[in-house]
Amino acid sequence: MPDSIMYQEDWFVVLETDQPEQFLTPEELLAKLKERILSYQDNLPRELTKFTSVEEQARHLMENFCEFDVGAGEYLQWYVTRLEK
Repeated sequence: MPDSIMYQEDWFVVLETDQPEQFLTPEELLAKLKERILSYQDNLPRELTKFTSVEEQARHLMENFCEFDVGAGEYLQWYVTRLEK
């Protein structure tokens, strides 16, 4: 039986173009994704257009993906990580 700690999402490591890696809480990552979604409202992936609010779009992105296309030559990626053993 898998340990429940495997499903905890306490921290995310975030990789972004020309930025050092960051460790963010789920709430902080959600805020960052909402900000990015608002900036790219005209070029959202089709999967996100079915949601009516930016909150829903960001949560779906955070829970189901690990990358958001922010333009040519740029990237925004996030991965769940554990800071303690």
